[in-house]
Amino acid sequence: VQLVESGGGLVQAGGSLRLSCAATAGSTFKINIMGWYRQAPGKQRELVAAITSDGGSTNYADSVKGRFSISRDNAKSTMYLQMNSLKPEDTAVYYCNAEGRDDSGSSFPIPFDSWGQGTQVTVSS
Repeated sequence: VQLVESGGGLVQAGGSLRLSCAATAGSTFKINIMGWYRQAPGKQRELVAAITSDGGSTNYADSVKGRFSISRDNAKSTMYLQMNSLKPEDTAVYYCNAEGRDDSGSSFPIPFDSWGQGTQVTVSS
């Protein structure tokens, strides 16, 4: 599964950005949970938000609740992260993640866990 993020950039505090993650996969791949992670300089990568395959359930880090919103459009194989009221501490490289299974195996599905290349988000004070 190939994931390509876009939408990052430089924004002032209080501003908004919308990240997109486009997934490309063969017909035997079933993407389940997708998520956004971020990694700031000198810090560990952390989960920002995640969403189930049908979009019916979401999960957010406490630090972004009420400000960020995750969604996905399965028809377009794309996931989004709407980021509002951005703060300087949101500055990080944001990564898209997808996990699921590949049903091309003859006897058992093959799990996968794929990452995008990351997109930089910088929030100035």
